[in-house]
Amino acid sequence: MSKLKVGIVQQTCTTDKQNNIDKSIAGIKQCVKDGAELVILQELHTGIYFCQAEEVDMFEWAEPIPGPSYHQFAAIAKELNIVLVTSLFEKRAPGIYHNTAVVFEKDGTEAGKYRKMHIPDDPAYYEKFYFTPGDLGFNPIQTSVGKLGVLICWDQWYPEAARLMAMAGAEMLIYPTAIGYESTDTDEEKARQRGAWMVSQRGHAVANGLPVIAVNRVGFEKDWTNVTNGIEFWGTSFVAGPQGEIVWEANQKEELTKVIEIDKKRTEDVRRIWPFFRDRRIDAYGDITKRYID
Repeated sequence: MSKLKVGIVQQTCTTDKQNNIDKSIAGIKQCVKDGAELVILQELHTGIYFCQAEEVDMFEWAEPIPGPSYHQFAAIAKELNIVLVTSLFEKRAPGIYHNTAVVFEKDGTEAGKYRKMHIPDDPAYYEKFYFTPGDLGFNPIQTSVGKLGVLICWDQWYPEAARLMAMAGAEMLIYPTAIGYESTDTDEEKARQRGAWMVSQRGHAVANGLPVIAVNRVGFEKDWTNVTNGIEFWGTSFVAGPQGEIVWEANQKEELTKVIEIDKKRTEDVRRIWPFFRDRRIDAYGDITKRYID
């Protein structure tokens, strides 16, 4: 199929896991009512963004895969006959936890999963404390609606990740996300950060000739340790076309669902006029695997 209707769920989250799951499911159902065949949820949508601080009790949010949340989302994918992209805190083994996107097929089976590869460690984003880096590589997930290049949040700053997904045949790039402002930043700095976030992903769309879908959480989440003033997640979920054009952009404040139609055929059209893949000098890129070129 060339035309695909994609549903986006932008939501707030609290410490009530089941309430968060119920809210996600309500959003999924609204997207399906509006015609969605593929629905995408934001990063770590079953709970608060617990990475604001390093606290061992937060590991209790994690679940095995498969686990209780997994089964709830598998069931809703089957019930509604959709492909569903989720984002779960995976307990793989004692001391090994991942930030994992699980994609469900229309019959509720697992189409595949992706474990977040790039793990940040910044003020209020202490993810290295919680997540082991992914070990599944940059491999698109084949589904009945297409080959999905699923990446997660911090991955969106890395052109290498987007390129490798595109080179492996991804038909679109999908970024479940949790990013926002620290309240002490100036308005100018906040605007620069949000602008850079969008430009970076639009650049991946241009460089690879692919649609990009970013789904971010929204709302204020308090830092329970009071070390920082918490994070105001900036929403702004968006869809960019393969020339970087903004097809749709959400607001920064409100929970919402939206269904956007994308035309996967445009990748072929755009790559004919902008043949970046043809002109890549693959014979000259060996140094890209180095940390730094002295």
